Amino acid sequence: MSFWRALLRGTGLTRSVEVEPAEATLPTPEERAEERSSQVPEQVAASAVRVPAAPVPALPKGSGPSSAPPVPTAGMRAAALERTLQSLVERLGTEHPDTITARNNLATKYAQMGRRQAAVQQFELALGEAVAIYGEEHPRSEIIRENLAWAFEDAGRPADAAGQWEILLGQRENQFGAADEDTVEARARLAVCYRRSGRVDAAVAHYERAIEDVAHTERREELRLGLSAAQSMVGRYEEAAAQLRMVLAGRRRRLGRGHLETLTVHHRLGRSYTQAGRADEAVDVLREAYRAALTSSGDPEVRRLILRLRRDLAGAYNAAGRHREAKALL
Repeated sequence: MSFWRALLRGTGLTRSVEVEPAEATLPTPEERAEERSSQVPEQVAASAVRVPAAPVPALPKGSGPSSAPPVPTAGMRAAALERTLQSLVERLGTEHPDTITARNNLATKYAQMGRRQAAVQQFELALGEAVAIYGEEHPRSEIIRENLAWAFEDAGRPADAAGQWEILLGQRENQFGAADEDTVEARARLAVCYRRSGRVDAAVAHYERAIEDVAHTERREELRLGLSAAQSMVGRYEEAAAQLRMVLAGRRRRLGRGHLETLTVHHRLGRSYTQAGRADEAVDVLREAYRAALTSSGDPEVRRLILRLRRDLAGAYNAAGRHREAKALL
């Protein structure tokens, strides 16, 4: 960890440290469900924005000796943060460090409550104020910019999020190098946002570079899944299947053939062959995945996957002209 990052622990601002996997879902609802069952969702959770909240004022005591103080709701906490921010604005002005931190904290609470647009607005104001005081590359500005990028993703604005990740990627690459963990994560998020906003070729390029630079095996697998999804979006099914085969081999070694995460990738590989028009290979892969899933059917998630595997295997049988076998499954 760099010196300035260590210092951030005492500033009242922290960066989001939990980054969602970069593997994208294929553009079908079934595949979105499959990925949600095995990985952290690619949709940005509001809780990913991690900034310590300002202290909440003490709650009034109950009137009776046995009454317990009410549990503060999210709305009560947000109201307390709003009051804190308003007080700081009035006393210190909008560009004071304490005011910037309070605005960032309020935006975080809005994000946690699902008030996405309000969160974006407050993060944008906080970022503008931080940049005016500290400059573009100061740690505080970087923290708030990353939070804003996550908030844009959560609000369904991937193109706007991409603009923030582009800046963060450039800053981190210049300061720490391409292989730094934070640089790789910024590149991965940029690839996700490019894909979601239709810039698939750019997404593919960044996925490929992130795969080269990432240090951890499991993270590399997640990036390969994202790359395969982007390749499938532009009809590059052979290349997508190649990425899935590598992930499948790694998960079989690490988790076993019957693990849900292994089976999910196995299913996706079979679907990629179906999309590529390789019906016979799709039959072989989906049948193997189906049989492996049946041996692990005690897991409720695996049981749900079995239904999808059966449906897709029947479709592959039909595509291969093997209608009797397809009918037997349905």
